[in-house]
Amino acid sequence: MTQATQSPQKGIQLTESALQQVKLLREKQGKDLCLRVGVRQGGCSGMSYTMDFQDPSQIQPQDEVFDYDGFQIVCDPKSLLYLYGLLLDYSDAMIGGGFQFTNPNANQTCGCGKSFGV
Repeated sequence: MTQATQSPQKGIQLTESALQQVKLLREKQGKDLCLRVGVRQGGCSGMSYTMDFQDPSQIQPQDEVFDYDGFQIVCDPKSLLYLYGLLLDYSDAMIGGGFQFTNPNANQTCGCGKSFGV
């Protein structure tokens, strides 16, 4: 795991490799988009992570917005209760690569790392 790019005071933290990857993916979209991170019911452990690009005009007043050098991460208040302190990392390893979530609020995680329980 690489170091987080910002101070631990941020509710959702990104490593430098995760930031580079989401910026690359956004660039492929051809638009200035933000990344919405959240949770939903489901997955092996009860809750699963969600991530999707969205137009910044869809940011709601109650959403928390975290700025990373001009790139915005957005999270709704209910999801942030489960995600506060989350570290999002990215690895390009052949096995086990992709986005990885380190969630200090999870008391159990699935083997795939994409779902968790509290």
